[in-house]
Amino acid sequence: MDDPEQVRARLEETGYLVDDGLAIACFLALRLHRPLFCEGDAGVGKTALATALAEALGAPLIRLQCHEGIDASQALYDWDFPRQLLHLRAAEAAGVRDADRLESELYDRRFLIARPLLRALQTQPAVLLVDEIDRADDEFEAFLLELLSEYSVTIPELGTLRAEVPPVVVLTSNRTREVHDALKRRCLYHWFDHPSFARELAIVRSRLPKVSARLAEQVTALVQALRAADLVKPPGVAETIDWAQALDLLGANELDADLAVATLGSVLKYREDTDRARGLDLAAVLAAREA
Repeated sequence: MDDPEQVRARLEETGYLVDDGLAIACFLALRLHRPLFCEGDAGVGKTALATALAEALGAPLIRLQCHEGIDASQALYDWDFPRQLLHLRAAEAAGVRDADRLESELYDRRFLIARPLLRALQTQPAVLLVDEIDRADDEFEAFLLELLSEYSVTIPELGTLRAEVPPVVVLTSNRTREVHDALKRRCLYHWFDHPSFARELAIVRSRLPKVSARLAEQVTALVQALRAADLVKPPGVAETIDWAQALDLLGANELDADLAVATLGSVLKYREDTDRARGLDLAAVLAAREA
């Protein structure tokens, strides 16, 4: 892709709408082979960006879901111990007694289990999604920084494996904790904010073209109003799409306050938030949209 406008066009062909800042960030990430660090609330489209990039590039999406306690063996590689043991027993049964030969055979590539990070280095092209890096610990961040600096890894038994073509890397963070500056400095950065009404409506219409225009507009208006309330977890764009899809499946072409309350479970995930939403004048929000 030769310029940010072409990046925008290719992403929009997949149904993912981007603004100027994100189109430029994606273009630079592709050209400079720099990871793109995406930060923002849950449900604003960070993970969906990696999916859209993979589709736009015609590349497989390789996802590493971070969690507390994740380590290199879960993210990078491990050895297939059961297969190694079977091979050792078969070799012993065949009368092989050469220890050096057995050891070299045991640590052959056929017994190597490539986890997401190693698969991304070995796959050209590839889009690597490191999802919710803020859930991992400091040690894993340091390990990831080293790997992304050189796009290579050293396996003691096999030597250094280096990516012929670096994968496109998207890291996401919901900001449950601050990610260290060292990792952020290695990346291009983009903050994902909740979209304006017009952009969110365009996203819903792009993702759900069969939903009636009136219903999409009403759902978007209500979600924007819910975000302005003091909620534990304001809904993201993903929840807006879920709500519109749920209402469409129920056969609704438009929304009223009673139906909105009955289907709040599609957009709000905390009891405190649903209680607060029921206390809002949803009918007035819908009426204001019609004015």
